[in-house]
Amino acid sequence: MVCFAPEVLAAPSDDIKTLLEQGNAAAAYAEGKKFPDQLGDPAFDFFFGIAAIDAGHPGEGVLALERYLLNFPDNVSARLQLARGYFVLGDDAQARVEFEELRKLNPPAETAAAVDRFLDAIRLRETRYTLGSGAFVELGIGRDTNVNAGPASANIFLPGFGLQPLGASSQKTADTFASVAAGGYVSYPVRPGVTLFANGQAERRFHRDPDDRQFELGTYNAGGGVSIVRGANSYRFGVNYGVLTVGASTYRSTFGGSAEWQHQLDGAQSVNLGAQVARLVYNDNNNNQDNSPRDADFVGVTAGYKRAFDHEWQPVLALGVNAGSQHSRTDHSELVPRSLGASVAVTFAPAEKWGAQLGYTYQQSDYRGPDFFAFPDKRRDKYDAGNVALTYLYSRNISFRGEALFSKNRSNADAYAFTRDVYSVKVRYEFK
Repeated sequence: MVCFAPEVLAAPSDDIKTLLEQGNAAAAYAEGKKFPDQLGDPAFDFFFGIAAIDAGHPGEGVLALERYLLNFPDNVSARLQLARGYFVLGDDAQARVEFEELRKLNPPAETAAAVDRFLDAIRLRETRYTLGSGAFVELGIGRDTNVNAGPASANIFLPGFGLQPLGASSQKTADTFASVAAGGYVSYPVRPGVTLFANGQAERRFHRDPDDRQFELGTYNAGGGVSIVRGANSYRFGVNYGVLTVGASTYRSTFGGSAEWQHQLDGAQSVNLGAQVARLVYNDNNNNQDNSPRDADFVGVTAGYKRAFDHEWQPVLALGVNAGSQHSRTDHSELVPRSLGASVAVTFAPAEKWGAQLGYTYQQSDYRGPDFFAFPDKRRDKYDAGNVALTYLYSRNISFRGEALFSKNRSNADAYAFTRDVYSVKVRYEFK
């Protein structure tokens, strides 16, 4: 049931309200589109915003409701509808912000219960580390069957040399691990449809075996930018900086930028296109080996399709493709690939407070120059990975997640071919 604002209504608003009360959102939206001169009138924006969201045009609805809330920031029903609009758009981070703001208004019990359901749905459909407003910390334990991404065989084939023994430290090594992660996201709306954002995240893995600590991975990322909503289209522009550590040393630093366009086909479907550029700078690793020959510039593009299905499990299907190319800055073409990839993921909520994800990723990398281990050929890799995850929302702040990743890298050079499975259990605390 929709709660309506108490303001005095102009005639177009009366007509839209009547159609909404009759349950005819499509007609209400069509009626509102006849009066573009009414945009900016608070009463019109309120009802047109609800009609647009219900009719499958959430971008237009979000803009209208943001204009309304500039005049009436404490209106509970308008804040709820705005948060719902961002939820339909798939902007979970901004939807979180609006739902949390709504909590501060001490809404009626029925509205508070709706907010809790939306927040649970957001948390359940988030995969990996989608950051929400506020911050989180996470602890995990797990098992990695190949911490050093090494070949399973004790021998590898070298062109011109035949089979050669592989050192024990380079062979496939399994170990248990513990992990620590933390992150956060903040956003600030500067005008209707325009929001500034910043985010950060850090994760570090710790291996049990002292001999494997040289392979401990740390990832540290920070970024920021602006998101813009215009009708059925939303745009996101950002810059980011990341550091990857291996053992006790920095392995690679990355600085780049990205742009993304998303188009809402209707209330259940959207498509997106994106582009990324980055500068990759490699450092000495913990064995004091100079990795600077790997320095490169990266250019990539992505495309995706997402669809939500009308089912009690709330399934969402996401399809993606990507293409990228690295260009060596040190004339080492054998170290930089061109890549093509694809992914598919399904998320769903099989029961209250439970969420699940199934996914598959494929990535093909063709390197630009002859590789020592494949000489005179160029290195060619094909990577497959399947993942399964199950999440339980124990409370408003605490969630548990079990994950499994099954991966295999095939290569025309034995030194780069490996299988790797990773299993982990994690507990997350979100600061509200």
